[in-house]
Amino acid sequence: MMGQVYLNGNFLPIEQAQISVLDRGFLLGDGVYEVIPAFGGKLFRLTQHLQRLDNSLSAVRIPNPHTLTEWQEILQQLVFDQDDDISIYLQVTRGVAPKRDHAFPEKVIPTVFAMSNTIPAPDPATLEQGVSAITLDDIRWKRCDIKAITLLANVILRQEAHDHDAAEAILIRDGNAMEGAASNLFIVSADTIYTPPKGPQLLPGITRDLVLELSHRHGMVIEERNISEQSLHCAQEIWLTSSTKEILPVTQLNNNPVGHGTPGKHWQQMIRLYRDYKKGLR
Repeated sequence: MMGQVYLNGNFLPIEQAQISVLDRGFLLGDGVYEVIPAFGGKLFRLTQHLQRLDNSLSAVRIPNPHTLTEWQEILQQLVFDQDDDISIYLQVTRGVAPKRDHAFPEKVIPTVFAMSNTIPAPDPATLEQGVSAITLDDIRWKRCDIKAITLLANVILRQEAHDHDAAEAILIRDGNAMEGAASNLFIVSADTIYTPPKGPQLLPGITRDLVLELSHRHGMVIEERNISEQSLHCAQEIWLTSSTKEILPVTQLNNNPVGHGTPGKHWQQMIRLYRDYKKGLR
């Protein structure tokens, strides 16, 4: 059973956590969220996650309900005395309004909810063999840089990948590969690592940024540039990154092998660097 959650200033058992049916997050999907891993009780790149949360809140014009210090205190209590790897799901909606109306209501108080979930240990077979992915048209909206709770398009795309026994859908927009339905995208071509540049059409991933930092720090050649669909299909390696999935090697794309059909040497180097970073965090 899940332990305590945080809701609007209180820590309480999840069975007791309740919100109004008039909450705009429930009625309109009017809110944003973050997912923050914690390893050995240490929150992973908390400052960066909270900055992205603040960016999302500003973009949808919800006032940030807490200061940085207040967020730290709330989230640290959720990971206190946790030896397992966990993730914090944090959601802020615009709040409860007296009636359902698309226009922003006046004088509403944001609803703040946070809970922790155990991150399953990586399956050794997955890391040894890699995962499969398919390509799909990007049917999402034009502000994918906002980490909004309105995820229906992502849900549909991810389910279609699941229906094809694939771990992820890599999304194609205007001839370019953008990211996964719930992950950022990297490819390796001619021994250079590429990832699409930040912009409104993809989420500015925290793990994505760490991969960039580690690459630069350790002399790996990496560039931010558009990845054409053709480049994706010709790539030596394909990686997917997210806070909870970390760095996954894609070894099958649309039922065709990527490279030699096994995790590549560049991924092997990056996953070692990432694990060393996590070890240092602990």
